[in-house]
Amino acid sequence: MKLSQFKFDLPKERIALHPTMFRDDSRLMVLHKKDETIEHKQFKDILNYFDDQDVFVFNDTKVFPARLYGYKEKTGARIEVFLLRELNKEQKLWDVLVDPARKIRIGNKLFFGEDGSLVAEVIDNTTSRGRTLRFLYDGPHEEFKAALEALGETPLPRHIVDREVEPEDAERFQTIFAESEGAVTAPTAGLHFSRELMKRMEIKGIESSFITLHAGLGNFREIDVEDLTKHKMDSERIEVTQASADIINRAIDKRKNVCAVGTTVMRTLESTVSTDGHVKDFKGWTNRFIFPPYDFHVANSMVSNFHMPLSTLLMVSAAFGGYDFTMHAYEVAIKENYRFGTYGDAMLILDK
Repeated sequence: MKLSQFKFDLPKERIALHPTMFRDDSRLMVLHKKDETIEHKQFKDILNYFDDQDVFVFNDTKVFPARLYGYKEKTGARIEVFLLRELNKEQKLWDVLVDPARKIRIGNKLFFGEDGSLVAEVIDNTTSRGRTLRFLYDGPHEEFKAALEALGETPLPRHIVDREVEPEDAERFQTIFAESEGAVTAPTAGLHFSRELMKRMEIKGIESSFITLHAGLGNFREIDVEDLTKHKMDSERIEVTQASADIINRAIDKRKNVCAVGTTVMRTLESTVSTDGHVKDFKGWTNRFIFPPYDFHVANSMVSNFHMPLSTLLMVSAAFGGYDFTMHAYEVAIKENYRFGTYGDAMLILDK
């Protein structure tokens, strides 16, 4: 597949700038792969397609307020810092992106907060835009993290949601089951699940399994090669516990449905599947890049948002739904006024 095959015209007004009033009030397009038919539903209708002992697999990663605004010593130039990952807890080293990058050099000090109480020193240039910062903070790590969170802003992806951050974003940019902190962007398919919907799942006997993939900005980084086999995904931390793997594997053995809620879950499952088709417990890193054609081994259904043109997220969906059928569904979505992006509507792809 070529990058240009995932280009389509997306009207700006189709990009959702705000979430729906209730999480499960978004629309749901249902794709039936076998006969290539499409249904138009509400997200709360999703349970009609699943039964007792089926399994939904969720990503329980938690987004931290990763965007900081500070200023440079001496010049006072305004600097935006995006925290990517903590490299060393004791030394308070962080891998970050800075903007504008051209103004930052090794040895520069950056000040955060109105009183400049939090200070960081640039100690390394890691990429063309990236840097490694050492935060100069003498207190306990818990106090340091609290200071970061107090100064940080909900990291809405600006190339998707082009507006100012609002108070409601702190809640709505997290899933209701977010627990393991470490992501800089939300697993968007999981945002549609409300507490009421999860309770209905439980009553119906549908099981939940929680895995972790700390989603990074690599999901949204522009691909700069036409030949997709030459693109390298950024590595992201993942964890699948034995208990979570057992729930999924029981469903596989009983020939029940396994639904991957989002592209991050799908990539995690495909990164941890063994040769016998079962998921194994794992804690480490993955840079699995999924694009058509691809043979999936675990999930037989998938929930996904409507993603941006040329994105790796769209490629995962197209790999599972089939390239032609998925791209046709996207054409239908635009005509039928579905909402795209982080706060947009969802599709359910059924491979049965």
